[in-house]
Amino acid sequence: MTATRETGALAANVMHFARLLRRAGLPVGPGEVVAATEALTHVDITDRVVFRAALRTVMLRRHEHEILFDQAFSVFWRNPDAAKFAEILAAMEGRAPGEERVPPGARRLAEAMAAAKSRERPPMPDDRQEIDAVLTASGQERLETLDFEAMSADEIAEAKVEIARLTLPLDERRTRRTRAAARGSRIDLKRTMRDSLRSAGEIFDIARRVPLTRPPPLVVLCDISGSMARYTRILLHFLHAVVNDRGRVTVFLFGTRLTNITRQLARRDPEEAFTQVAGIVPDWSGGTRIGEALADFNRLWARRILAQGAVVLLVTDGLDRDGAMGLADNMARLHRSARRLIWLNPLLRYSGFEPKSQGVKAMLPHVDEFRPVHNLASLRALIGALSGAVPPRGQAAARWGRLGMGENR
Repeated sequence: MTATRETGALAANVMHFARLLRRAGLPVGPGEVVAATEALTHVDITDRVVFRAALRTVMLRRHEHEILFDQAFSVFWRNPDAAKFAEILAAMEGRAPGEERVPPGARRLAEAMAAAKSRERPPMPDDRQEIDAVLTASGQERLETLDFEAMSADEIAEAKVEIARLTLPLDERRTRRTRAAARGSRIDLKRTMRDSLRSAGEIFDIARRVPLTRPPPLVVLCDISGSMARYTRILLHFLHAVVNDRGRVTVFLFGTRLTNITRQLARRDPEEAFTQVAGIVPDWSGGTRIGEALADFNRLWARRILAQGAVVLLVTDGLDRDGAMGLADNMARLHRSARRLIWLNPLLRYSGFEPKSQGVKAMLPHVDEFRPVHNLASLRALIGALSGAVPPRGQAAARWGRLGMGENR
């Protein structure tokens, strides 16, 4: 009976620990909780080193998450009541002069612990809520310009709400189809003759038609490699809103292989959509083979979905593990097939960015626009660019192309 109670308490603590990691921004779900509970049955849980190693093995997927995991482990398992939380918060606020700099991720961990404590403590009758509206506008401005990678868990949640409100109206273009209209340049002879039958063959009015306009198809190719994972997880909320807001949108994810997720993103519920996406994407946060992914797209999909003047958004940092093998040729073919090819690169957030890597040099000559995508402001600028006039092909990336060949800035 005692062993059963201890096992149940351990499983509950593992579940609470997983919730803390998830609130801090780590991708830990029910599967990791089950795996962690099972793993602990095969190790000596009295050995702290072995205990932590077992949890890290089954709950982490990326090396970048180890620092935040170790901080959360030290705080939670040493004192589940978060006695160390005040020390972390004090160090973050600079109230302890002379102490070491807070490691990366401590802010998200502290906010996650604070959220957990606030939910555990019931509100008291004498508690008073004070709302400080002085910094509301400046807070919104900061959220607009804050890098996705530097956001805390709460800021990421606010950014997702703002992203869900964005709409993406593409510039309308004329098609070969026409529609009936009271006035128009084209005479609809068939409808004119059909209407004349109502008046014994007499033609009293000439039916006309005008060209039908509609936005072009939108195709998104999004990199989900390890260096792009932080941005991709937030951009998926933007893509989900776009897919559910307008028609003729196709979304692909690629790392070491290409995956079409359009049908999964069409689910209205974001959580349900992302769960289905996670179930069919096998290469999340892995390596990147941009040239191979583009080759698969050009061979299997380009002729089907780029035939009507599609606009292509290529979201990647240009870091190719294959050393840009075949990348230039596949980029050139994609550029010829698309009406407009826009490259979105989060590395452009750095003012000193220069196209020095082989992948970037191979891609730049074949894009029409080269834009950053690292915060809400960059997404709004992208929407404005897509809604406006189409610039001359290749002109926007010409400056970056010259820089890649060694010219001065």
